[in-house]
Amino acid sequence: MRKVSFMIIGVMAIAGFVSSAALRAEDVSALPQQLQDKISIAKEACAEFNGGQFALEWGAIERVDLDGDLRADWVLNESAFACSTAASLYGGTGGSMSHFLVDGQLNSLLNRGWEVVNFGRDRIVLADVHGSQCGGINPTPCVTSSVWDGEAKEWRSTSAEWE
Repeated sequence: MRKVSFMIIGVMAIAGFVSSAALRAEDVSALPQQLQDKISIAKEACAEFNGGQFALEWGAIERVDLDGDLRADWVLNESAFACSTAASLYGGTGGSMSHFLVDGQLNSLLNRGWEVVNFGRDRIVLADVHGSQCGGINPTPCVTSSVWDGEAKEWRSTSAEWE
C-alpha cells in the first residue's frame, strides 16, 4: 500500500511539472515585448491559415548567456512553433528563424540549429545555416560563428579566407 501511495505521489508530481512547464510556455506575458511581438505575428499567421491553433513547443523560449556577462539573455526559436493547420509554416529546408535578444537588441538568424560555446574570453554562437550561405546548395555543410560586440551592440562574424 505504501509503495502505491509513493507511486501515485510521484506520478502526480511529474504530471504537475509537465503541465506547469506547458503553462509557462504558453504564458508569454512575462517575455520581453520584442519576443511577445514575434509570437503575436506567428499566432496571427497560423490563425489566418485555415483557422489554425498556435502552440509553443518545448525549446521555443531559451535563457542562455550569449555575451559572456554572466546574465541570461533570451532566445526565441521558431523551430518550436506549431500550427495545427500548417506543418511547415515556421520553417523549411533552410531551417527556422531564431531571435536573439541581447542588451535590448533583437537580431534574427535563419538556421537549422545553434549552440553557444566558450572560446577564450568570448561566448560564440555557432549556427548550422543553409548551404547557399557558403556558396553551395541546401545539403552543402555550412556553419557560421558570431560573437556579440557589447560596445557596438551587434553580432560580429566573418567568412574565413582559406588558402
